[in-house]
Amino acid sequence: MSGEKDKITGRVKQAAGDLTGDEELEAEGELDEFAGKVKDAVDDVGDKVRDGIDKIRKKFN
Repeated sequence: MSGEKDKITGRVKQAAGDLTGDEELEAEGELDEFAGKVKDAVDDVGDKVRDGIDKIRKKFN
C-alpha cells in the first residue's frame, strides 16, 4: 500500500509541475511514482517468498 501513496503523490507532482512549467517538480513527481512502483514490486516478491516458505513448511509438517 505504501507504493500506491508514492505513485499518487508522484502523479500529482507531475501534473502540478506540468501546469506551472516547473520541470524540477515534474521530475520529482516522476521519481516518486517510480519509487512507488519499486515498492509495490518488492512487496509482491516478498509475498511470493512467504507463500513459498509456507508451502514448504506444510509439506514437512
